[in-house]
This record gives sequence, structure tokens and C-alpha cells, in this order.
Amino acid sequence: MDTGEGVVRSLFEDPERFAAILDADGTVREINDAATDRLDTPRERLEGKRFWALPWHGGTESRRKLQHAVGSASSGEYANVEATVEPHTNGAPGGDGVAGTKLEFRLQPIDGTDTRADGCRILVQGTVQAERERLERELRESEELHRVTLANMTDTVLVTNDDGEFTYVCPNVHFIFGYTVEEIYEFGTIDALLGEDLFDRQQLESKGVLTNLECTATDKDGKEHALLVNVRTVSIQGGTTLYSCRDITKRKQRETALTQLQETSRELLYAETKPEVATRVAKDATTALSEGGVALYRFDSEENVLYPMAVSRPLLRAAGSLPDVSLDQQTCISRAYVDGRTTSRTDVGESDLPDSLLGTLSGVVAVPLGDHGVLLAAVTGDADLTDVDVEIAELLAATAEAAFDRLERETQLRERDETLKKRNRRLSEANRLNEIIREIDRILVNADSREEIERGVCERLATSDRFTFVWIGEATARDRRLRPREWAGDGSGYLDDVSLSVQDDIGVQEPTLQTARNRSTTVVPNVADILQEADWCKQAVSRQFDSIMSVPLLYDDVLLGTLTVYDDEPDSFSDTVRSVFEELGATIGSAINDVQRKEALQSDTVFRLSYRLEDPASILSRLAGSLDCRLEVRSEVTRADESTVVFVDVDGVSPEAVASEAAELVSVRDCEVIRTGDDSGLVSLTVDEPFVTSLLANHGATRRTLTATPDGLELVVDVPDASTSRAVDELLSTQFAEVELTARQKQLRSRDTDRDVGALLTARQEEVARVAYHSGFFEPDRDVSGREIAETLDISHTAFYNHIRRVQDKLFTSLFDGGDGYIEVE
Repeated sequence: MDTGEGVVRSLFEDPERFAAILDADGTVREINDAATDRLDTPRERLEGKRFWALPWHGGTESRRKLQHAVGSASSGEYANVEATVEPHTNGAPGGDGVAGTKLEFRLQPIDGTDTRADGCRILVQGTVQAERERLERELRESEELHRVTLANMTDTVLVTNDDGEFTYVCPNVHFIFGYTVEEIYEFGTIDALLGEDLFDRQQLESKGVLTNLECTATDKDGKEHALLVNVRTVSIQGGTTLYSCRDITKRKQRETALTQLQETSRELLYAETKPEVATRVAKDATTALSEGGVALYRFDSEENVLYPMAVSRPLLRAAGSLPDVSLDQQTCISRAYVDGRTTSRTDVGESDLPDSLLGTLSGVVAVPLGDHGVLLAAVTGDADLTDVDVEIAELLAATAEAAFDRLERETQLRERDETLKKRNRRLSEANRLNEIIREIDRILVNADSREEIERGVCERLATSDRFTFVWIGEATARDRRLRPREWAGDGSGYLDDVSLSVQDDIGVQEPTLQTARNRSTTVVPNVADILQEADWCKQAVSRQFDSIMSVPLLYDDVLLGTLTVYDDEPDSFSDTVRSVFEELGATIGSAINDVQRKEALQSDTVFRLSYRLEDPASILSRLAGSLDCRLEVRSEVTRADESTVVFVDVDGVSPEAVASEAAELVSVRDCEVIRTGDDSGLVSLTVDEPFVTSLLANHGATRRTLTATPDGLELVVDVPDASTSRAVDELLSTQFAEVELTARQKQLRSRDTDRDVGALLTARQEEVARVAYHSGFFEPDRDVSGREIAETLDISHTAFYNHIRRVQDKLFTSLFDGGDGYIEVE
């Protein structure tokens, strides 16, 4: 063998290796430092000696083995020999040269480089035998590790000969196949276990190894397993082919489940309802879970119960109909929803689920679906619920929950879009209505009569392209019918074809009649919904009146009429429209009252109405009844704070008694004695609410007399026309329990007596002047001073005289100037 000079040098320089070069006769020519250290002898005492004559332990037998090895090497052969280093002569250790150290030598011939005749030299390499022992020990440990690993791993290793007969079966074969080693040998060949045509023999011979071959095999219990097989050519255990089999059944199940989940997820993107999502998940779960199915429970927040929304067919066949589950029941379903975590049947202990249901399900797990409900996964028969099944159930639940969340988000977005659309429609509608209302306000301001108001309102609403038909009605006093006063639009005889009697006893009255009776807004969103309930509905539908709204025209709770609008589309009157029209009704009522009052002041004739009134709650009736006296209202003044001061003549009892009795009434804020006499006099009553006479004046009526006796009240008023008379009837019916009209006369208006003092004086000046007048301050033989009247009014006497001088100035100016000039009103 050729050994290069460089290789020999590297061996000599190795501090752990014994190295020496010998002549063919065994003489040591060279020796390295590691060798001298091992022998604990200087180099000059070693070189030139025979190799077997070095200080070895073991005597003649050891030297003979070394000499024989040198002879073999000098003959051109390799030789291995063991020798032990002689103990140190001085007993002191040197380096690693411990006494009795055993070395293993390898002797090999090398080509000589000198000119000697034999030319052969021998290379000696020695290593401590403990190193080999270490290597052997590590090898044994490695073999043991491989045996333990092979015995405990789930992969199965099989070795066969060229005919496919088993020559080796690993001891863990039962992990996959369920058979013992002996039972596997009984199969005879690998084809009987894994099936034929697993691989191409020629391809194996050409490549030497084939990997990732998939096949299926049936275990001892009859269950089918998916296997991943690697095949390679070997020459061990008397065989030529090695099979490494790995069970990938769970991985295949996961792959199948994931493939199905991907398909399910794609399908759920197009689902539009929660039941559709639940049905799809329940159906696809039969593919993902090979031995069972799922049931999706949805939470009903109103009933506080979980109910099955969709159930897989295998589960339905095995368990039948599934029960509803309340949150207070001890079930894995309710626990999963409440705790928000995956829960199995064993987590609950004693379950409230029926035994008939539990007996059909060998494995059950419940997975929460957020706030939506619970997914119940179960396997039927004798199968067990595996970890893969639980994992798949959780994936199905996550997929279903994501679909439910998407539907809720889309629902919220649709609702928000719909809300925005409705808001935009309301804004557009409000803008249109505001434009109409502004034009109607101009009509109300410029109108000089009720007829102009009603005509302008109806025409403007009918020409707005918003309403089909509009009319204003007024209730007549005698027969309680509604009388159309003005109308506009395409009515086509509707008012002639329907009953306008407020007293008709039918199930559903025409909206205008309902408004007149109830004095509140009436809306019919869709007339077609009540088509069979009244004849007027058919008349309305025949004219395409699909929705109707009627609002009262009120002023101070007095019904002056009704405004009714009709539209050719259902649900045309939103809350916004209703609110706007209710305000419009009040505005029109106030405008009608204003023009009626103006007409009343300009009229040459009046109607004098006499009423008999009864109401135990009336202030005057209570005072007259409890004191057995006669009380007559002389005048009244409305203050800025809306309280009213009423001046009352007393007859039949002292004014002090009236004041004392009035002070006990809650509705009387203050009572003052203005003038007193023998069982007669004058008192002022301050009441918090507007007095009836003030309300009458607001509607154009003038009080002539109001007298209270123990028998009741008698009221005489002047009104300008019949409509005002009806308004007075309405007003009195709301103020008193019983109202009876006893007389009605037509008279010429007296211009002198009808002069409007209120147009000249301020409210305070009028109050001061009335108190002074009724106290007798302006009589020639007055017995009251200005200071006393000032104390009654709770003002200084200086302020009293200032008010009186200004009142006199204004009255004289009005009298002598004849109304041609302007009077300053403070």
C-alpha cells in the first residue's frame, strides 16, 4: 500500500496517536512524542531497539505477539495486535502513560524511501483500547435506541424477499393492523396485506427507493386505514425489499374535512338566511364527520331557549327529533353556550337530556357559535368521538359562526341603508312640505275671511302633486253632520257618496268623522286592508284613495273644523307628515279664529245667547252654593302671567265672607275686598287659569252677564255669527258639566257700548282703572281714597295716580279725536 509522506507526518503529529516507523527487522527508526509519552522513555533510548523489546508489560508472551505482527507486516500483510504499556519505573505518571494502559496497534507495510536492500518499512499506529470500547459501547447503545424506537413508533416496518414473502415483521405491527407478528406471517405475502400492484417493480429496481405510495388496508377489527408506504431495496434479514408503513387515516380525514369545509365556505358566501346556513352546514357535516353529524341550535332571546334549527340526516335517523334546551338545564349544549367553550357530555355529569337520546349517541361535543347558538357534533353507533372529530366540529362551528356574523353584518348594513333612505325620503318630504307650509302661511296672513283661508289651503294642497283630494269640513250644531265647506282635487263625487253623519254607529267610520268625534288626528295607512269593514272604503278605493289622513282644526280646544287629505299610494303619511299636518291644523284653527273675531268687530248685528250652566267644580258655583248668595261678574283682567283677576259683585252675604271662603279654594290664588256694604259689595278673585269669559273673548264672543246662584250659573254672551255660536257651544261644553242654551236673539250692535277699551290701555292700566271704577273712586261722593285703592293693588299711591292720569288722557283723546289720530299704547 502506498502511504504518502504527508499522511505519515500527520499521524506523527497527532498527540493522541502512538506512531512509529520500523525497519523490516523490527528496529525502531522513528517514534513520535505521543509514543515516548506513553512509554515514559526518552526517544534516544527507544530508537534503534526492536519494537517488541520496548518496555511492554506481559513478558515473553506479549513480545512474541508483537514480533509475530512485525514479521507479518514485513511480509507485506496488515497486522493487528494488542499490548500493554510497562508500568513506570519511578512510579510517577507521565502524561497519559498510566501503568498498565492497553493499546491496540495496527502495523502496515509502507514503501521505503532509503537505499537499503530490503527497502521495506513498517508503519505502526496505536490507540488506547478504551477508545474502541467507547465506540463499541456507543454502538450498542445506538442499537438499543433503535430497537426501543422501532418497538414504540407507530410506523410499521416489513421486509420481504423477491417473492413478497415476509422475512421480517417489526414488533409494533399491531399499532396499524391490529395483528400480532405471528398473524402477519400467516398472511404469507405482502400483497395479501397491502394489496397488489402497490408499485412497479422495475421502477423500484431502477431507482432503489419509492416514497409516498398511498394505499388502504383493513385492520383486524375491519376498520379501513389509509397508509403512506415507502419501499426500498435492501439486503437484510434475508430479504430484499423493505416496506415502511405510516397510518395517515387521521390526516386523510382532516384533508377530506378541510376540502369539504372549503366547499362549504364557498357555498355559505351565497347563503342569505340563517336557516339556509344551518341546513348547508348540517348537510356537509356528514362528509366531514364520517361516523356522525351535527345539529345547529339557535338561541331564542325572547323565550331564553336553544332550539334545533338544522340536523344532519345520520344524527336525525339515530336520535329522532332533538329537544329544545333551556339555559337552566344541565346539558353540554346549554353549558357550551353559557360558558362560551367547547363542552363534552362528560364535562356536565348528570345531564338533563333524555336517556333515549343519550343512548343513541356514543360521542357528543357542543361547540359555541358566539351569540348565535351552539353546534352539537355527535357520532352514532359504537364509534368513538376522536380528537380529529372534535377538531372538525370546531372548524365547522367557526365556519358557521362566520357565516352568521356575515348575515348579521349584511342585515345591519341593509337596515342602515334603509334607515338612510328613509331619512333622505323624510328630508325630501319635509322640504316639500315646508315649501307648501310657507305658501299656506302666506295665504293665512293675507286672507280676510274664513272662506279665503279654506279655499287657499285646499287649492294649495291639491295642486302640490302630493295629494289627490283635499277637503275641509265643519260640524253642524243640530244634526251632528259634517258639512263640507271647501274641497279641491279629483274627488269625483266622493263626498256625495259617503255618509258624513258623526253619529253613525258603524265599525269603522270615515277618517274625517273619527277626527270630528275624537278631536285627534286619524290616519288610515292602507284603505285596502279594511276594504270589507265599511262602505266608504269601497268608495275610496274606487277613486284610488289608498291612504287617508284627517287632522282637527282646533283653537283653545274648540273644534272649528277638519282638514282631510287623500293620496293614491298606501303608507303615504309618515310620522313627519303627520306631525307637520297637526301643527298646520292648529295654525289654520288660529287663523280662522282671528278672522272670525275681526268679522265680529265689524259686524252690525250680533246674536245674543243665553245659557244655563251647571258644574259643581266651578268657583262661582261653589261660592254661591256654600254661602247661599248671588254673585255676578262685573269685569275681568288677564295678566301677563296668564292669571286672571275677576271682579265679582256680591249680594246676600258680606264680601269678607266670600273672600274668606274663596281663600280656601286651591284654584284661587288671591282674593281682595274692593268695596263693602250691608250684605253686598265687590271682591276681586285672582285665579291661575284663564277665566271662561277670557276664553269666550278669544273666540269673538262678548260676555254680557255671568251670574251665579245656589241654583246654578246663567251666562249671556253676544256672538257675531252662527259659526262663532257653534264655537261657543264647543267651548262651554268643555268647561262645564251641563250646558243648556235657553235663548237666542238677533240684535243690532251698539257701537258706543262695544268700544274696545283693551285696544287703548295696557293690561295693568285696565286693571287699575277697573278696580278704581268698581271701588267708587270716580263717583262724586266717593268714600274711598286713592291710597286705599293703591294698597288693594299692592302698589304705591303715586303709581296709582300716574296710571289714572294716563288712562284718563287716553280715554279723552279717543273721545274727542274721534279715532282719527294715533294713540300711543304703552
